[in-house]
Order: sequence, then C-alpha cells, then structure tokens
Amino acid sequence: MNFRKYLVLAGVSVFAPVGDSLLSYGMKQVGNISLRNIPDLLLAIANPWVGLGILLLLGFFASYMTALSWADLTYVMPASSLGYVLLAFIARFALHEKVSLTRWLGIALVSSGVGFVTSGPELTGRSPQRPIVRDNAAPGHS
Repeated sequence: MNFRKYLVLAGVSVFAPVGDSLLSYGMKQVGNISLRNIPDLLLAIANPWVGLGILLLLGFFASYMTALSWADLTYVMPASSLGYVLLAFIARFALHEKVSLTRWLGIALVSSGVGFVTSGPELTGRSPQRPIVRDNAAPGHS
C-alpha cells in the first residue's frame, strides 16, 4: 500500500469523527430543531460549526468512496472504525462528555479487531466482473 492510500484511509478515519464532533458542538448552540420547520433547519446549517462539520463529513464521503474504489468494503469499513477512538477522545476532552468504562472497553475491542483485519490483503481475489450494459432506448421503443 502506498502513501496516497494511507492518506485516504487517514481521511476516512479523521474526517468523520471531527465532522461529527463539530456537528454536535454546533447543534448544542442551535438547540432543538424539527424537520417540520425548514427555516430552523436552514438556520442550523448556517451555524459555522455545523457548516464546518458538514464540510468535513463531505470530505469523509469523498475519502470513503475513493477507498472503496481500490479496496474491499471489509477492509475499508474496519479502517474507518478507528475514528471511534478519536471520537471518544474528542467527546471526552473537547466536548467534556462522560465516556463510561464500558464504552472505553468496547472501543478497545473494536480497535483490536481492526488490527486483525488490517493484517490481511486490501483486495481479495475474485473473478473479473462483466461490464454493465445499459440500453439507452426509451421505454416502448425498439
């Protein structure tokens, strides 16, 4: 695996927890909103912390899609779960949330599982896929 691939996996692991943390921080400033009240939703998005969190989550999805283009889901998904560790530290020390011992133990179990998964190949062998052929003709026309 080359440096760019490590960078993409780092993006997957960092953008999601930092983006989620910024969303949480911003939404605590905004307060309760409802999907039935669209102006409140738009006002929440205008909060700079919420907006920055959304941008970072877009970065996560871009990194995630990039990683899935060259690696199996069973490789990328556990790598993205390393973000749980970072998220717990951000929640505890930046957002001052209480993280129970049970959660810390769960995070340790997830992290050890990630270690097992990353010791395997990033892409498993499989038979070549046939290209998808799409018919561009309009329905009812031949």
